[in-house]
Amino acid sequence: MNQPSDLMKLYSTRILALAAEIPHTGRLDTPDATVRKRSPLCGSTVTVDIQVQDGKITQYAQDVKACALGQASASVMGENALGLTLEQVRAGRDALSAMLKNNGPVPAAPFDALEVLQPAAEFKNRHASILLTWDATVEAMESL
Repeated sequence: MNQPSDLMKLYSTRILALAAEIPHTGRLDTPDATVRKRSPLCGSTVTVDIQVQDGKITQYAQDVKACALGQASASVMGENALGLTLEQVRAGRDALSAMLKNNGPVPAAPFDALEVLQPAAEFKNRHASILLTWDATVEAMESL
């Protein structure tokens, strides 16, 4: 899957729809933690703001400047962020990474919509962008 037409197929209608509807975009006025991550390979950047109470995300915002694949991944994170614990976010991130890098299974619910990104496994140069929001959210939660 390294032909130009294969790359075009990668950007499916579902990926583009997720990228167009990213939940919780913007910034929080008073975050408990903020993390900005940048992929040196492609230049994608993500800034994640969180508020946490009792170990769970109560407020979440993300400023995503990434390709459609990174945006689609951020969309799935944003859709499910509220109420998540560090362990749940880390498990989702690790499952996504395994799916991309080691032909692992699709992440379990509530992150099963990441299945749409399975074809990106063959495009290693896109992995960092796809993982950015997840890495930033884990780092933000770990900093508390």
